[in-house]
Amino acid sequence: MSLRHWCVLMEAWIVIGLLVVAVIAFATEKISVDLVTLSMLCVLVMCGILKADRAFAGFGDRVIILLAAIFVIGAALRETGVLDMMGGVLAQTFGTQPKRLMGFMMAVVGGVSAFMNNTTVTAVFVGPVMGLSRKLRIPPSRLLMPLAFASLMGGTCTLIGTSTNVAVSGAITKLGLEPLRMFEFTGIGLVLMLTGIVYMVFIGTRLVPERDKAAAVAGDAMRDYLAEVMVLPSSPLIGQAAFDSDFSALDFQVMKIRRADQPLDAGPNLRFEEGDVVLVAGKVENLIRVKKIEGLDILEDVTLRSSGVDMRDAQIAEVVLTPRSGFVGRSLRDNNFRQRTGLSVLALMRGDRTLMHHMADEKLRAGDVLLLQGPGDRFRVFEEGNDMIVITQHQFSAEARRRGVMLLGAFVLAVIVSSIGWVPDTIAFVMVAIMAVLTRCIKLENAYANIDWRLLILIGGMMAFGEAMQVSGASSMIANFITGWLQPWGVFAVFAGFCLLTILLTQPMSNAAAALVVLPVALQAAASMGASQRAFAIGVMLSASASMLTPFEPSCILVYGPGKYRFADFIKVGGGLTLVMLIVILAMVPVFWPLK
Repeated sequence: MSLRHWCVLMEAWIVIGLLVVAVIAFATEKISVDLVTLSMLCVLVMCGILKADRAFAGFGDRVIILLAAIFVIGAALRETGVLDMMGGVLAQTFGTQPKRLMGFMMAVVGGVSAFMNNTTVTAVFVGPVMGLSRKLRIPPSRLLMPLAFASLMGGTCTLIGTSTNVAVSGAITKLGLEPLRMFEFTGIGLVLMLTGIVYMVFIGTRLVPERDKAAAVAGDAMRDYLAEVMVLPSSPLIGQAAFDSDFSALDFQVMKIRRADQPLDAGPNLRFEEGDVVLVAGKVENLIRVKKIEGLDILEDVTLRSSGVDMRDAQIAEVVLTPRSGFVGRSLRDNNFRQRTGLSVLALMRGDRTLMHHMADEKLRAGDVLLLQGPGDRFRVFEEGNDMIVITQHQFSAEARRRGVMLLGAFVLAVIVSSIGWVPDTIAFVMVAIMAVLTRCIKLENAYANIDWRLLILIGGMMAFGEAMQVSGASSMIANFITGWLQPWGVFAVFAGFCLLTILLTQPMSNAAAALVVLPVALQAAASMGASQRAFAIGVMLSASASMLTPFEPSCILVYGPGKYRFADFIKVGGGLTLVMLIVILAMVPVFWPLK
């Protein structure tokens, strides 16, 4: 074997090794995906597999600009209250019969998600849907999971429905194919969405858990939170047995007691003393009432008063932490939460209701619901920065909504003119994004803050990685292995194998990352068999959006806490739905795009 052949083989194995490292890193998330992507590009350049200009060429691709513009437009529509208004109005028309309600809700959410980022759509509808569930006395868990699934399925209907579609379109262009058109796969996307709705209405509805049914009947007051309450001097609780005290009359469950920073079990022989900090599980209404009961107060309020902070005009709101929140992964103390936000945490609600530490030392998770107190404008600041979503209603000015409606009209016009080819899609959406800033629908700094830069770096870098797989021969090696194993069963078996591989990879990785990892290998396999590369590309793209087995997708994380779900709930409900989605993809893609 010649030296040149050894060098080429070595390059291929280096790229394959980097691919394995990337999959593991994306799955564990110990290191941010953007840092992993940039590190891989540096290794590729230092090994001579890619030149520096090619390694970073993906960041100048039109796809990056298009996605950035869509992020800005979506944020502007949310900030002006247009999406909130649409969610509220549509929620009023869903009906009251549970199956009909679920079907209408999923259809509307999926339709909106076809043109908006699915995470944004889910965040917008969480509040209205929870309000609707309380009004109709339906457990929120019955509606929130279908809401998240509908936003994911709606993204399969148009090019801009999800960042994965845009990323795949850009990647196949780099590999010599025609870019995807705006409505090229709308037909199969609609079939996927309608099939998913039918499945959820008639089968999934029996599997979706009814968590906290009593909370749905009683409304806001019945949502369990974990809060720390202090026993003040002269409190009637002093001397009472923790096992049977006035906390029971207040409908609180005593979980833990901390005395002089030492944790104590709430046993039958333990009696309350002045200064005890009691971790209780209670309802929103009762927790707020504690603030007015003599001898008791929420620990955070005691701390604020001792610091001289005036909270008389403060507002109280419930918020859910987003996957992109800078507070996730660290405790309230490590985050300096009160100092950074100007908001105080009165209580915390988590799906599994487990707190291992003092609340200030508990690591926050995406999906945690916090009961916050503070100035109203501070809630808006951190909602605009995508750190949290307020799931209570908030007001928007009539002027802001008027500007938002105008922006929505411009966005619809951009979709139309770009889809018929009058104006390039990148130019059309960038012009709408510029309009959003100039008309004060969104501040410039908030526009930049709402762009998911990590996702853009991931997409730009993985485009270059796809090129590295091509030039090094790594994609040929992997494609030959997969086709050699599956080809005896025909081209369709190979196609099905890549679709299934994509679905499995989306569990530890993001949808876009999984699609971009599998895409070059799938296209190489299709070329080696003389099959349609476009059919394989679309199959991989749709499979990346059809995986709902786990709650790792940001849309699912947003409903995980408010719905009080468990991990197994998504496997039980999403597993069957994912199988149905895969069957539809395998059955219909070859019809629209023949494999041969």
